[in-house]
Amino acid sequence: MATPGGPSQGNFNPNVDPNVLANDMQNLQINNQNQQRSSNIGGGIFRPPHNTPFHQQTPPFTGSQPAIPPSGVLPRVPSPSNGPRQNTLPSNMVSARRSGRPPVAHPPPFASRPSPPGALPSSIGEPAVSSSSGIGPWQGPFPFSPLTSGPAPLPRASISGSLGNVPCTFTPGQITGGPRFPPATSSSMPRPEVVLPQSPTILPSGPSPQPPQMRPSYGIPPAGATSAMGRPPPPFSAPPNVRTSPGSSPFSAPVQGMLQASGSPYGMQTWPPQTQQVVRPPPIPGVMQQQLMFGVAPGRPPLPNQTMALSQKPQSRIDPNQIPHLTPTTVILHETRQNNQANPPPPATSDYVVKDAGNCSPRYIRCTVNQIPCTADLLSTSGMQLALLVQPLALQHPSEEPIQIVDFGETGPIRCSRCKGYINPFMKFVDQGRHFICNFCGFTDETPRYYLCNLGPDGRRRDADERPELCRGTVEFVAAREYMVRDPMPSVFFFLIDVSVNAIQTGATAAACSAITQVLIDLPDGPRTLVGIATFDSTIHFYNLKRALQQPLMLIVPDIQDVYTPLESDVVVQLAECRQHLEILLDTIPTMFQNTRTADSAFGAAVKAAFLAVKTTGGKLLVFQSVLPSIGIGSLSSREAEGRTNVAAGEKEAHKLLQPMDKIMKTMAIEFAEHQVCVDLFITSQTYVDIASLSVVSRTTGGQVYYYYPFSAISDPAKLYNDLLWNVKRPQGFEAVMRVRCSQGIQVKEYYGNYCKRLPTDIDLPAQIDCDKTIMVSLRHDDKLQEGSECVFQCALLYSTVYGQRRIRVSTLSLPCTNMLSNLFRSADLDTCFTCMLKQAANEIPSAPLAQVRDHATNVCINILYSYRKLCATVFSSGQLVLPEAFKLLPLFVLALLKSSGLLPDGRIDDRSFWISYVSPLAAPLVVPLVYPRMIVLHDLDEKESDNVVIPTSVPLSSEHICDEGVYLLENGEVCLIYVGNSVQPNVLQKLFGISSIEDISNQFVLQQLENPLSKKVNAILNEIRRQRCSYLRLKLCRKGDPSGMMFFSYMVEDKNLGSLSYVEYLVHIHRQVQSKLTNI
Repeated sequence: MATPGGPSQGNFNPNVDPNVLANDMQNLQINNQNQQRSSNIGGGIFRPPHNTPFHQQTPPFTGSQPAIPPSGVLPRVPSPSNGPRQNTLPSNMVSARRSGRPPVAHPPPFASRPSPPGALPSSIGEPAVSSSSGIGPWQGPFPFSPLTSGPAPLPRASISGSLGNVPCTFTPGQITGGPRFPPATSSSMPRPEVVLPQSPTILPSGPSPQPPQMRPSYGIPPAGATSAMGRPPPPFSAPPNVRTSPGSSPFSAPVQGMLQASGSPYGMQTWPPQTQQVVRPPPIPGVMQQQLMFGVAPGRPPLPNQTMALSQKPQSRIDPNQIPHLTPTTVILHETRQNNQANPPPPATSDYVVKDAGNCSPRYIRCTVNQIPCTADLLSTSGMQLALLVQPLALQHPSEEPIQIVDFGETGPIRCSRCKGYINPFMKFVDQGRHFICNFCGFTDETPRYYLCNLGPDGRRRDADERPELCRGTVEFVAAREYMVRDPMPSVFFFLIDVSVNAIQTGATAAACSAITQVLIDLPDGPRTLVGIATFDSTIHFYNLKRALQQPLMLIVPDIQDVYTPLESDVVVQLAECRQHLEILLDTIPTMFQNTRTADSAFGAAVKAAFLAVKTTGGKLLVFQSVLPSIGIGSLSSREAEGRTNVAAGEKEAHKLLQPMDKIMKTMAIEFAEHQVCVDLFITSQTYVDIASLSVVSRTTGGQVYYYYPFSAISDPAKLYNDLLWNVKRPQGFEAVMRVRCSQGIQVKEYYGNYCKRLPTDIDLPAQIDCDKTIMVSLRHDDKLQEGSECVFQCALLYSTVYGQRRIRVSTLSLPCTNMLSNLFRSADLDTCFTCMLKQAANEIPSAPLAQVRDHATNVCINILYSYRKLCATVFSSGQLVLPEAFKLLPLFVLALLKSSGLLPDGRIDDRSFWISYVSPLAAPLVVPLVYPRMIVLHDLDEKESDNVVIPTSVPLSSEHICDEGVYLLENGEVCLIYVGNSVQPNVLQKLFGISSIEDISNQFVLQQLENPLSKKVNAILNEIRRQRCSYLRLKLCRKGDPSGMMFFSYMVEDKNLGSLSYVEYLVHIHRQVQSKLTNI
C-alpha cells in the first residue's frame, strides 16, 4: 500500500495533455501536414500541507520540478531534455499531506490551447514567484506560437486579495495587459430598464442601480485600443488524403497577413496588452421613484423595466428599431464571488474569463435564478422554474487557471458521514477546527486528525487559501480504491460500417472508411487502446486483426436473430498491434462490396453483435448507418408516409411517430449501459431511417447522433471526418456516475439529458462523458429556506480518464436565498431559463400534441411577464408592454423556438426526431444560436472597416436587411447557409466563387479560398465560426427563387412566414394576453 500523502505512481493529469487538443478541431493546420508537435508540460505536484502542531510555523514550500506523463501516454511528443523523473505528478495535482504552499506555475487547463497574444494572463490571482523557487511563469504547452518564429511570453497581472470566500480586490492600475474583445452577439447582463414610448426616444423610467453584491466584475476596455496581428491555426483540418491546394480544399487555411481570432470556442478575438483599469460600470442616470410593491421593501426603488407603446390600432406605430434585439458584448472578467457574496454569471453566449473564488465557474453549473426563492409559493408566483444546467467537463477559456487535482491517498476525500457531500469552501469548521458542519444536511462531523488546522480570527482555517478544496469551487480528487468496482476500463473503439447497396452507391461507406483511417493516428496511444471493426448488410462481417495473419480475415455471422461474436479475443485487439492490418482493410472495404446487391440492413443485430465483442471491457461503438433497418433484431418499418398523412389531417396522435416503434432498442440500450458501452450514430442517409427509434440507443448510453441528410459524397466527407475526429479527441471520461446534492429545503426533481438512470439519485454516463454534454437538473422545494442564508448545490462526477485513472470532479455553487420577488427577476439568467424551456419542450414533443407544446412555451413567457407587470413593475399606461431587463429578449427567443424545426407544424419526421436528440445534451452557449442564428453580410466586407475583428457584427433575422444585390452567411451551430441574391455584381461572384454568373454555382459546392482579400476574409470568418461552435458546420448554398432560397428565408424569425406571426405581431399578442390576465383579476 502506498504511503498516505506520498506521490502517486503514474498519476498523469489528462487536463494538461497537449495532445488532447493540439491537433483537434480547434487547433488543426490545414495546409501544413508536417506541423511540429512540441510539448512543455511544466509544474510539479503539491499536496495540501501537513498541519503542524498548534503555535508552530508551517515549513515553507520548497518546490518541485516539472513532471512528464507516464510511459506510453505521449509517445509522439518529445519529452523535455531536462525533465524530471516520471513518477512525479503535474503541478495542479495536490496530495493531502505534504507540508508547504502550493506552487504558482500551472500547466494548461483541461482541453485548452496556448493563450494568444493579448489574452488574459493565466497568472491572475497568483502570488509572485521568487526566482529561487525554481518555478517560473507558465508559458503554455507550446514553446512558441505555431505561426511565429519566437517565444511569446504571456503578460502577467497583479491582483491583491485571497482566494477564499473573501475574494480578491481589484485596484485601479493593477491589471496590465487586459484583453479587449470584439463584440459577441448575446443577451447582456441585467441593467436598469428603459421605456420605449410611442416616440422613438428612449427614456429612463425610474431605474435603480443594482445591489453591489449582484453586480458582475467587468473589464472595461480602454478607448482607442488597437488589435494584435495574431494568427492562430484554424480549428479543423481537411482529410489528409484530400488535396489542400486553394482550389480543392474543402476548408481553406488561414492566410498570411489575415487577422485571426484566438480560437476560443467561447468567444472571439483577443487584443494586445493595453494599460487599463478594471472599474465598475457607472451608475445609470434616471429619477429614483419610491413605490411600495409586493415583494419590494418600503423605501426601496422599484425594479427598472422596459416598456413599449403597443396600440390596439395600427401596428405601424411600433418602431422596429426600438424593440429588443441581441446586442454585442465585450469580454467579461468574472470573479465568482466578491465580498463573500456570489456574483451573477455573465450571459452564457458571451465571452468571459472566470476566476474561481469559491463558487465554481458558470461553465460547469448555471442556475436559472441567482437568488434562490425561500418558498415554493414565491417561485410559483414568479412563473419561473428552478433548475440547474450542469456541464461537468466543459472546456475552459485558455486564460483560466487549470482545475487543481487533490490526492488524499487511500483515505479518499473528506466527506460528510451522513449525506456524503464532499468537502468544499462552504463547510464551516468549529471547535478550533476539530469539527466541521456540513452545508448540505447540517450534520457535525469530526475532522480527521491528519486534516486538523487552527482557525483564524475570521473563523476560517488558516490553511484555507492553500487547500484547493477549501478555496476553489471546482476541484478534482484522485479516487481511492473504494470508488472502484473494477479496474478502470481501457479505451475501446469499435467501428461498425453499413455496406448495403445504398451506402455503397451514395459514397457513404467510402467516406466512413476514409474518416476512420485518418483518425486512427489521433486515438490515445499505448497498450490500453483497443480497436475492432465490423461491416454489415443482411449479415454481419467481423474481421480478425491479429498481427500473425498476413491479412485481415473476414468472419461472417449469418444468424441475425440470435447473434454471436466469433473469436472475441481476435476481433478487438490493441491498436499498436493491428494498425497496419486495419488501414489495409479500410482501404479495401469500399471495393470489396462495390458489386453488392443487398439492400437490407441488419442494424439491430450488428449493434448487438458488436456489443458482445466489447461486453467484457466496455467501450465506444461508432456506427455508420445509411438506410432503415429492415431485417433481424430491431427491424423497423417506414412510418414517414403515415406521419405525413396524420400531420396533414391534423391527427392528435401524430406525435406518437416521434416515439420508438417498440421497446427492443430501449431494452438493448439499457443492457449496453450496464456494461459501460456507449453508441454514437453517424446517419448518412438520403431517405427516412426512423431516427426516433434509432436515437434511443445513443440517448440511453450517453452517446450522440450525427445526421447528414441528404448525404453528399462531395461536400459531406469533410464534415464526417471532423465530427469523428472531435468525437474521439475531445476531453472525455469513461464509466461515469454523477450526482447532484442540494442544501436542506431543496431536492432534485428530475434529470434531462443523454444518460441511463438505474438509481433514483444517480445517473449513469456509461462509456462517455465529454466536454460537450450538458445535464439539466430540475429542482423543487421540500421545505422553507431561511432569508439571508445560502443554498448550496454540488455536482460530483466519478469517472475514469482515458489513461485509466479514477477521478472525482466536484463543482460547488452557493447562492443567496431571498423572499423578495423583485430579487428573482433581478437575478434571473435568461440564457439558462430559455435553455431549460427548450429542453423541456423537446422532452414533451414525443408525448404531447405539437400545438399543446407550442402553446405551453408561449404561456410560460406570458406568465413570467404577467407576474412582473402585476407585482414588480412601475405603473404604466395600459397601452405599454413592460419587459423586465433580464427577460427583455424572452419573447424573441420563444418566437424563434416556435419557428425552429422541432416545433414547426410541418416538416419531416426524421428532422424533428433529430432536433429532439440534438438539443437534449446541448450546452447553454449553443442554444440561442440554434433557434436565433447569426447572419452576417459578406458582399461589402471589402468596403467596411473591420477594426481587426474576424467576425463582423451580425444583423437581425429579417428580410428587411436582405437585398437582392447581396451575399449573406447564416449559421446556427449545425449548418451554415450562404445566400446569393439574383443581382449580385459579377465582380463579387468572381472574388467569392471564381465565377461570373450565379447559374454556374453548384448546390453541392465546396467553398474555396481564392487569392483576393474578400475570399480570404470570408474563409477566415467561416473558420472562426467553426472554431467557436466546436462543429465543422455543413455548408449549403441558397439562391433566390428555388427551394434552397425558401429554406434560407425560413430562418428569418422576425418576419411573418410559414403562417406564423412576425416579431412585432408576437409582441402585440403577448401584450394582449398579459392585459387580459390583468383585467380578469
